[in-house]
Amino acid sequence: MKKIAIQGTIGSYHDIAAHKYFENETIELICCARFEDVFSEIKKDSQTIGMLAIENTIAGSLLHNNELVRQSNTQIIGEYKLRISHCFVCLPQENWEDITEVNSHPIALMQCREFLEEHAGIKVVEGQDTARSAELIKTNNLKGHAAICSKAAAKIYGMKILQEGIETNKRNFTRFLVVADPWIADEYHRNTTINKASIVFTLPHTEGSLSQVLSILSFYNINLTKIQSLPIIGREWEYQFYIDVSFKDYLRYKQAIAAIEPLTKELKILGEYAEGKSNI
Repeated sequence: MKKIAIQGTIGSYHDIAAHKYFENETIELICCARFEDVFSEIKKDSQTIGMLAIENTIAGSLLHNNELVRQSNTQIIGEYKLRISHCFVCLPQENWEDITEVNSHPIALMQCREFLEEHAGIKVVEGQDTARSAELIKTNNLKGHAAICSKAAAKIYGMKILQEGIETNKRNFTRFLVVADPWIADEYHRNTTINKASIVFTLPHTEGSLSQVLSILSFYNINLTKIQSLPIIGREWEYQFYIDVSFKDYLRYKQAIAAIEPLTKELKILGEYAEGKSNI
């Protein structure tokens, strides 16, 4: 049985993504309040695997999670892209006319902005987690409260679904990273066809430094799928660049890394893994 640490509780989108990624395996979830706690669990037990959201097609990147991965001693061993569909749920005995307040994670609330604007009379309150919001309403019998969560969470906590598919954009996907201790990563590499990598580096504050790196990647036929810059705290106007690349030829990829390394500072490979597919 695999131990999987997630941010959130049972019925959360992290829970759904973990079960889909490890669908052919028996897993035990370790539910954490914060993303930092996911890495703490891995540090306590090197056999624990972590799963954390890294970007959403509407909300963008979870920048802090990039830093958590970099600062940890973990390696990315996989990814999963989950279609996110939100439900508006309440206590079984209540209806639309009873609802005065809605609770959910701030990103879920943002993804349902148009729906919330249509129901402007309902007070919007940010919570720790989508599923946790539903759980608290049911456990404490909070009349007049609704939650925005997954259909799975509504079923788990016995909530009534007033409306499904309330997200503004139906092409709403969240990409999750699977992270683990390096020794587990080595084991995965032996059984996986690697065609994607996540890398972080800094660059000297000179003209054209980034374009040189990108030109080399292009020369080696490396596909840049994401680039994200983050300021370096305490070093004004200097940035870390987080990039994701995909490739067909692993040797060409390694040659490209060797070619760009002299042009960069503090280059670190955060993980090499198989590119994840989207669940539609």
